[in-house]
Amino acid sequence: MIQGYVATIGMFDGVHKGHQFVLRQVVEQSRRHGLQSLCVTFDRSPRQEQVLTPLDEKLQLIRQTGIDRIEVLSFTSELKSLSAKTFMEQVLKQQLGVKMLLTGYDNRFGHNRMEGFADYVHYGQELGIEVSALPAEGSISSSMVRQLLADGQVEEASQCLGRPYRVTAHVTHGEHIGTLLGYPTANLVPDDPSQLIPARGVYAVRCGSLKGMMNIGKRPTFGSHPLTIEVHLLDYSGNLYDRQLTVEFVSRLREEQDFESAELLKEQLKKDLLETRQRL
Repeated sequence: MIQGYVATIGMFDGVHKGHQFVLRQVVEQSRRHGLQSLCVTFDRSPRQEQVLTPLDEKLQLIRQTGIDRIEVLSFTSELKSLSAKTFMEQVLKQQLGVKMLLTGYDNRFGHNRMEGFADYVHYGQELGIEVSALPAEGSISSSMVRQLLADGQVEEASQCLGRPYRVTAHVTHGEHIGTLLGYPTANLVPDDPSQLIPARGVYAVRCGSLKGMMNIGKRPTFGSHPLTIEVHLLDYSGNLYDRQLTVEFVSRLREEQDFESAELLKEQLKKDLLETRQRL
């Protein structure tokens, strides 16, 4: 039985192309050294920011890189208080059996993230853990992807992720405004309330094999409303209530607009529908 791991550590939110490169390097090095590959990650962000991938989806994406084992640590106050050296000794060496740690040169962990790569190398020498820096693969970061989505640039975000950005949600009852306009919509409530929702506007999306036109906004044409996420599925007429849908964002059609009348909005929706079909 293989004893010990080649490991890397991080939030890996979004599991974007940069993360995928790191994880593949870990798999490659583990095979080269006759060890197993390990990804150490966390159940939530220490910064309490909106996430790109709920935990279950993140783990699924990490597994797809060929990693042998994933260890999810709970970000407790006790864990947060550990220094980098204590974390390496108690968690990486004693608890997990890490023999080699691969990390980005600017990646930081431990209490207040005070220490850096040179410190990790020094601690590793004392603990019997070989610490190596991974070469940078482009300039993609989770923060960059969040900003792109916050700006509605879903196509650019998808290029960074290597796949369309997606949100899984359940269909609930809404106000049926879309039905009155001739475009019945499914009102969506994301399964993970901490997941980032792209900027307000109209999007071309896919829901499995179905094509859709999504609106994210406050429906200003009809007065003051809370933010809603609605999708009109093209060429579909079934009952969707209480069903779970995974929406993949393909392209943004336009920003949210306040129309002077419902009729003007209907005219715009006709144009949006044609453009949705073209983009999909």
